[in-house]
This record gives sequence, structure tokens and C-alpha cells, in this order.
Amino acid sequence: MKVLVLGSGAREHAIVRSLVADHAVDAVVVAPGNPGIDAIALCEPLADVTDAAAVLALAQRHAPDLVVIGPEAPLVAGVADVLRDSGFDVFGPSAEAARLEGSKAFAKEVMSAAEVPTGLAHLCTTVDEVAESIDAFGPPYVIKDDGLAAGKGVVVTDDRDEALAHAEACLAKPDGRVVVEEFLDGPEVSLFVICDGARVVPLSPAQDFKRVGDDDAGPNTGGMGAYSPLPWAPEGLTDELVARVAQPTVDEMRRRGTPFAGVLFIGLAMTSRGPRVIEFNARFGDPETQVVLARLLTPLGGLLKAAATQRLDEYDALRWSDEAAVTVVVASHNYPGTPRTGDPVTGLGDVEGVPTAYVLHAGTALDEEGALVSAGGRVLSVVATGADLAQARERAYAAVDLVGLEDGHHRSDIALKASRGEVRVG
Repeated sequence: MKVLVLGSGAREHAIVRSLVADHAVDAVVVAPGNPGIDAIALCEPLADVTDAAAVLALAQRHAPDLVVIGPEAPLVAGVADVLRDSGFDVFGPSAEAARLEGSKAFAKEVMSAAEVPTGLAHLCTTVDEVAESIDAFGPPYVIKDDGLAAGKGVVVTDDRDEALAHAEACLAKPDGRVVVEEFLDGPEVSLFVICDGARVVPLSPAQDFKRVGDDDAGPNTGGMGAYSPLPWAPEGLTDELVARVAQPTVDEMRRRGTPFAGVLFIGLAMTSRGPRVIEFNARFGDPETQVVLARLLTPLGGLLKAAATQRLDEYDALRWSDEAAVTVVVASHNYPGTPRTGDPVTGLGDVEGVPTAYVLHAGTALDEEGALVSAGGRVLSVVATGADLAQARERAYAAVDLVGLEDGHHRSDIALKASRGEVRVG
């Protein structure tokens, strides 16, 4: 099987790494990829992953047996539709189905119809409506940009003025809308569910860390680290989420005539009242993918092909490593603001000396002399596995210490509380 993967981040690097390890996959082409991916697969230039015509031309040239779309923007833009209409098998939902991520308001509408447990929410189109809603809910205030915002469209704050300022910025965009939600307490869980339009197969849950600083200080980011599995999760949690969230959502999307085929990312809070969905995404999450795929033993290529061709009934339970996985994101100076780029990235070869540790490239590039430099906010995902979270953490941070990036930063507490048994539910 030949696979074409769209994207250029650490999520795509993790996907490509797993595809290359699948004996049924004999070739992987990535567009545009990054220097880390280029070491294990063929990378092709692609100026814009949302350019359906350019993606189609690339697919027609390489004739892949499967196209895997990594980021959300091309899904919302309908790239999967154009490829499917041209006869390609695609892992990734249609533009209509991707509205589960492209519009927070639409996702809430589907959750309501499917009776999925979630927080109360108001859709607002004016600052006055936002003010009225946040006063009704009370602090902490949760303000979400209705559209795509690369993981940074949400503000959770006790500061009313900050909440209103974020809402005003979102509303200033063309067709700007915001969703104001009640705050959901409790630890968060990320669950990926592979879907073929009718059936669902869950992956192992993970937890990510959105805030930039230790102890969840500072602004939201695209994610600063993650771990899997969740030793504190209630027994049967995944089965419960499939029965109460994933399958009803997929059933509702099929009932609407817009079946969801791809990966449904369920972000939820384990509140004192039980699990409540915070959001849906229409693609693999970053950085959770890095730890979930590190533990998946079932070959990835065959699984994604089955989802793309309505054959998930061939899969029952997936096979998983008993080991734990931790990933730590190394970020550029000033991320998540305007990150500084062009700084040398060093020490990656030294990471090979740390047992089980490896580096996935996120925002990297080669300069004119061929040296590796930073090219984005999140530069690297450093991954390690171990017999438990404590050992995986130890290895991941030992590897991070070997990486050189001037004025770079990372969180030092990824999976710390979980490894100490300090995460409580309810």
C-alpha cells in the first residue's frame, strides 16, 4: 500500500512513523512534510494544504492507495471531498462532517440532537450578548471562537474584562461568532475514535496540557505535552464514551446525510457530574497523537484504510503496548505569542542514547547551509516510553535536556501529577 499524508507537524511525523512501521505499507509520500519526516519518507513541496487542486494533482501523480489528511484546515476546506470525487480513498471527513470542528455552534447542535452530555452554551454575535451570557454563567468564564483557531481560540479566565476582550477580537473577524460556555471542572481527557461513517473503534485515552506554563499557568497553546494511558481513569471509561458520545454522534451525522469517516477527537472533562464533552475535533490531536501512536501495536495503515473504505467491522479490539508514553513539547522563544524563528536546533543525535526516546519534528526547517533551525512556535515533540509514567517521564526529560534551542522553553510537569497518583476524578 502507498500512502499520501498531508501536513507538516509533529502529529504528521508520528503518523508517518507508524505508517512506515506497518509491513503492509511499502511507500509513504508526505506533503509538505518537514526535515524530520524527510529522513523516513518522501517529502513533496506543497505551498498550501488547503489548495485542493494542488493536492489532487499530487495525488494523481503518485496514485496512492490511501490519502491521510492530518490538519483541520484542509478538511474544513473540502480537500477530502475533491479527492474522493476523483476516486481516491481518503482518511478524513467531508467538509460537511468536518463542521464538527469548524463550528463550535454546529458541534453543540449535533451534541444536543444526539443527547451527548456537554456543558451549557450560548452562541453570541455581539459583545452585549457575550456580557449577558458570562454574567449568567459566572466565573471562570469560557469564551470560544466559533471557527478554527489552531488550538488558541479559547480563553478561560476569572477576569471579566479579559473575557470580553477575547470575545470582541473574535467578533471582529468576518462573520465572527463566539460560544460562551459554562465552566466544566475536573481533569480533561482526549479520546480519538476511528470512524467509517457507521462504526467506531476507540483508541487509548490521553491527556494533554494546553497552558504554556507549569501548573497550568499562562495562556492556551496548541498543546505543550501529553501522556497515555490514564492510570486514574475510571474502569470502563472508554466503553462509556463510545456508547454515550462517539456512537450517538456518528449515528446523528449519518442520519443528517453527512456521515463522519475519519477520526473524531473527543475532548472532555471528568466533572463531578460525570463526563462532559468540551469539544469535537475532526482530526488527530497534537500532541496526544504522539503518545497514543507510540503505544498502538495494531498496524496503522490497515486500520486507516479500513475506516476510509467502510470496513471497520473487520476490527474489534486493537492491540496496545502495556508501556506508558510521555511527550514534551519544546517551543520557541515567545510562543504562544509571535515566536522567534531561525534559531539553531541541536543535540537531536544525542537523544538516540536515551532508551526508547525519539524526537518528532513540528516547526523545523533547514537553513541555506543545510543546518536545522526553528520554523514555528512548537519546534519539537520529544517522546519516550517506559514501564510506567514515572519511567517514561524520566526518559523524556532526559532527552529534552539534550536538545539545544536558544531561549526555547518547555513545561517541566507533563504527567507529573498522574505519575504520583495525584489526579482525582469527581
